[in-house]
Amino acid sequence: MPSGEYDPDAVEPKWQQQWVDNETYAYPAESTDPNTTFSVDTPPPTVSGNLHWGHVYGTILQDIVARFERMQGNDVYYPFGYDDNGIASERLTESELDIRHQEFDRHEFQQKCRAVCAEYEASFTEKMQAMGISIDWNNTYQTISPEVQRISQLSFLDLYEKGREYRQKAPAIWCPECETAISQVETEDHEEDSYFNDIAFELVESGGEPSDQAHDEDYEYDTATEPGDDIVISTTRPELIPACVSMFVHPDDDRNAHLVGGTAKVPVFGHEVPIYEDERVDMEKGTGVVMCCTFGDQTDIEWYQAHDLDLRVAIDESGTMTDLAGDYEGMSTHEAREAIVEDIDAAGRLRDRRAINHVVQVHERDDVPVEYRVTEQWYVSVLDKREEYLEAGREMEWFPDKMFTRYKHWIDGLEWDWCISRQRSSGIPFPVWYCGDCDHEIFADKADLPVDPLADEPPVDACPECGSSDFVAEDDVLDTWATSSLTPLINAGWDWDEANEEFTMERPEIYPMDLRPQGHDIISFWLFHTVIKCYEHTDEVPFDSTMINGMVLDENREKMSKSKGNVVDPDAVLDEYPVDAARFWAAGSAIGDDLPYQEKGLRAGEKLIRKLWNASKLVESLAPEMVDQPDELTGIDRWLLAELDATIQQTADYLDSREFSKARDGLRSFFWGTFCDDYLEIAKQRLDEGEDPSAAYTLRTAHKRFLKLFAPQLSHVTEELYQDMYDDGSVHLSAWPEPLGIEADREGGNAAMSVVSALRKYKSDRQLPLNAELAAVDVYGPIEGFEDDIRGVMHVDNLTVLDAEPEIESVITEIKLDYSKVGPEYGSQVPDLEDGIESGDYELTNDELHVAGEELGADFFEVHRERQYVGEGEMLEAGDTIVIVSEE
Repeated sequence: MPSGEYDPDAVEPKWQQQWVDNETYAYPAESTDPNTTFSVDTPPPTVSGNLHWGHVYGTILQDIVARFERMQGNDVYYPFGYDDNGIASERLTESELDIRHQEFDRHEFQQKCRAVCAEYEASFTEKMQAMGISIDWNNTYQTISPEVQRISQLSFLDLYEKGREYRQKAPAIWCPECETAISQVETEDHEEDSYFNDIAFELVESGGEPSDQAHDEDYEYDTATEPGDDIVISTTRPELIPACVSMFVHPDDDRNAHLVGGTAKVPVFGHEVPIYEDERVDMEKGTGVVMCCTFGDQTDIEWYQAHDLDLRVAIDESGTMTDLAGDYEGMSTHEAREAIVEDIDAAGRLRDRRAINHVVQVHERDDVPVEYRVTEQWYVSVLDKREEYLEAGREMEWFPDKMFTRYKHWIDGLEWDWCISRQRSSGIPFPVWYCGDCDHEIFADKADLPVDPLADEPPVDACPECGSSDFVAEDDVLDTWATSSLTPLINAGWDWDEANEEFTMERPEIYPMDLRPQGHDIISFWLFHTVIKCYEHTDEVPFDSTMINGMVLDENREKMSKSKGNVVDPDAVLDEYPVDAARFWAAGSAIGDDLPYQEKGLRAGEKLIRKLWNASKLVESLAPEMVDQPDELTGIDRWLLAELDATIQQTADYLDSREFSKARDGLRSFFWGTFCDDYLEIAKQRLDEGEDPSAAYTLRTAHKRFLKLFAPQLSHVTEELYQDMYDDGSVHLSAWPEPLGIEADREGGNAAMSVVSALRKYKSDRQLPLNAELAAVDVYGPIEGFEDDIRGVMHVDNLTVLDAEPEIESVITEIKLDYSKVGPEYGSQVPDLEDGIESGDYELTNDELHVAGEELGADFFEVHRERQYVGEGEMLEAGDTIVIVSEE
């Protein structure tokens, strides 16, 4: 029997350890039926530091689903991974050890990464277990492990063989801070203060004769018509001027048409560039003439490719100006920007400079503006199958539905194929060598994977194309998303069967996985890339449903960040509150919406835990043992069990549709209000008066069911109570309660409980004890069969059920003037109107108010009314039921 106060500091660690030691949540090895398996494609947290409150929130929601599905009789596959092969882990290692990866060869640096990540991964495991997450710790993986490296390299080879990958020297998005190519998905828009600079190039030679529109007075600057005239362009990036390779005008721009075919001189740097036409020019912007630099943006890249332009590289891989920039060599792009503008101004070529706020693309990891560099990279073809990937997204069930729109918008906005190569030290190597003479690609054999070309020999002695024996190892590594996008296949044990020359799965029953839970911030990262990879490898969508949670905000609904100092430390929270309180808070979310961190939610969770504990003690004291269902159940007992049946079904429906807050709040309301406040008092009185098998059966049956219903949310306290009071194994391995199907007068029971609640409030408002006697209570409502329960629990001497509705009249309690209309219309008469209403000297006729000699239309006022009982006694509202309390 639960005794004393609930002590979460003792109870929670006890069960956390027992669950791990007993392998309570282990996935059964014999499970092979996909119809009884529920698999969760859990997001492997990036090993880049400590777990934050967002991890706590998202993981609790996953765990509620996993626990619920176990109780539905499913074998739940609930793994845990550590994403430790990417830039984030590399930078963590550099920070922890105060080193730079360039100081070591790849193998040596990777060993340092493994050691640092191992410490953080141990901490991740400890904290996940300390939150009571029902992970199967027999099924964990690291994205840098040899097993996962093999799967990642198999994926690369398979996509190449399917014609879905290519290697190309082309412009790529580049992060100067990380010194690596990145993909479009890793960029985000960022607003920053900048300047628009109007800079004058010099016309060297026109391509034709100017038209009459060349001197249009509507434009700020004159169009260049003669050699030596100004061609003014506007730019926010003057540091790219040394990389200028051409100028463009729109084919329909008559004002500038004569420039096409001519040349212009670049200010300060002095080189000449050709002038072309192209429909991508916005001729309504500025002078209608733009410069093309290699590279400033996506349009520059398109022009470079379409017009076969020269390549001028003015910015290197670290964001530093190259020797092409002349006197500005070695400066950062920001330094060069200011210096070049000053020199252009000194040369008399700066026409205007105005402050603006504009959007630039930055690398999401460090907020550093990206550059575009021509480099040789590996790509996965994406753009040609956008419609297929969109249709694959439609095949999934989305929780909530609205998140599919984000997925669609991302696909609609794609401009690049997926760049999967990274110029880093920590990561999974490409299984590729190149012929040193003809650059022919040589791939590792599938049977040999994983391989590292920097350490391993190629599978051939001579190039099959030219016969050369000189090979160059690929030293790039795979983008971390190229591996984490394979988590469904990693979990399923996807591999290549050399003997049968086919791909197989060790656990085919879990694929496609039933649920992909994740945050909305990585829909374009993880979810989209997973669809691409798994769809291409298996021709199947990798999961049946996806559950998208929002972000955790601070109490002011602002995004948490270290710079703002508003980050919540999970360790500090769980030192102060029980884990189950945090679980209660997390379950208060509407899936997909951001959730503010509020301690009142944790305090509410604590109160519910105490309520459940204390109610359990009372139940066991009133009914020490489980009893069989008696032949006859009283009306109120039948009603309670029927209402609980409805709550069981409602809670299951809400959890099925991932409506966590509705499931939590509906269950809490029924347990606290109906069961504890109303029914327990009735049952207590009956059992205090002697044996009552109907009440004892109902109490115990309802209580055991409540523990099961609360188990997915309040995992620790329910386990403690269930195993102590019912000795029936773990509550988390028990079956979700089936409806008992007991017929009951639910309308009458609801009316009776409404009467009890109204009478309790009546006593509370008057500061009367709950056992205070009430002389007489009249009730108009369907409470037949429940009179004794009402009479007994509320200590009513004389309870009468009325055959007819008591005489009730509608009484005006207030007339509110709409001063926005009354003031302008009646001005100085308003005080007279107010006095007339205050004294009751008015009449309401046909929706008109007659007061102080005026007639006010219905739109000038509002009438507030309430129902009042005409006879003796006080009327209480109890839903549709009317209760009259008399003093005598």
